[in-house]
Amino acid sequence: MNDFQAIADRVEIEALRGEFTDAAMMRDRPRMAALFTPDGALRMPNIPVELVGREEIRAGGERLQSQWDFFVQTTHPGTVVLDGDTATGRAYIQELARTLDGRQGLNYAVYHDRYQRTVEGWRFAERVYEVRYLDTSPLAGTAPRAGTGPAEATATPAPAPSFADPASAERLERAAAALRAGGFAAEILDDAAAARARVKDLVPEGASVLTGASETLRLSGIDDDINTGGRYDAIRPRVRAIDRATGADEIRKLVAGPEFVVNSVAAVTETGSLVLASGSGSQLPANAGGAAHAVWIVGAQKVVPDLSTALRRVEEHALPLENTRAQQVYGRPSAVNRLLILNAEPHPGRGTVLLLREAIGY
Repeated sequence: MNDFQAIADRVEIEALRGEFTDAAMMRDRPRMAALFTPDGALRMPNIPVELVGREEIRAGGERLQSQWDFFVQTTHPGTVVLDGDTATGRAYIQELARTLDGRQGLNYAVYHDRYQRTVEGWRFAERVYEVRYLDTSPLAGTAPRAGTGPAEATATPAPAPSFADPASAERLERAAAALRAGGFAAEILDDAAAARARVKDLVPEGASVLTGASETLRLSGIDDDINTGGRYDAIRPRVRAIDRATGADEIRKLVAGPEFVVNSVAAVTETGSLVLASGSGSQLPANAGGAAHAVWIVGAQKVVPDLSTALRRVEEHALPLENTRAQQVYGRPSAVNRLLILNAEPHPGRGTVLLLREAIGY
């Protein structure tokens, strides 16, 4: 290799590392994934995360960024050692971050890299993230919100998202792919009738089944199929027959660990997270992992880009509608007293998400 080629390779590798940081800061996960070889790996043992292949890197990265309130990464050049069409190197990282659940901090880290020359240019074969210093003290600063800076003073505000319109086919496919990358089974079905038939395939006759208090289940007929059809050991009718004043412990045990829980969600993100909200929290343990199997039926209008939008959907759309229903049925308002966020399924095959192309429920 001549000196000019070596210089060109070093410049291109440094540009590759800069492109990675830019994609992270701009939240452009498809661009970031394209910086890796098709079988490239991004490993972050401290999180822990291990993503192999471009699709896993894209979907896994979107799941991570959906949890951010803000994130700032600065990369400092490190070493590069060339060896023909491969190379190794290190880059030094400083990061500030705060997540939506309040975790925050400053850290210094190292990326240990392997690079590969490809027809597309130099690409990452592997990046391994090693934290060298972490400070979780509360951060004094905040991320400026849209419209708070001088450049935004005359800008046209972005339209509010519609939480009632069905997501496009492309967005449904993106959500399904991200869910699968996180260990969920995910299927896209045409409508509620197809979901009703699919639930009968997924839940064997005689199984103990808990249904959530879901408009999607009621409107689709799935609630009646499970709780009045005689095909299953339905938990909900048994709970209704128990005196709540004297049988609270029995109710709690019944709803916490059925064989199956069948429910809907308040939102599903294109980054692969499910969000459930509850006033009492009674149905959440089964969804979180208490049930051996879970099936969630989700209308297309519940697909949102990220976790922050999902939380807005809960507060701004689902809660007012549920509040009206609760007033009519129970004579009292509802509230978001409990939130359950499922970012991944640690037991692949336990949870199945049926994404519908039509809107149903709220």
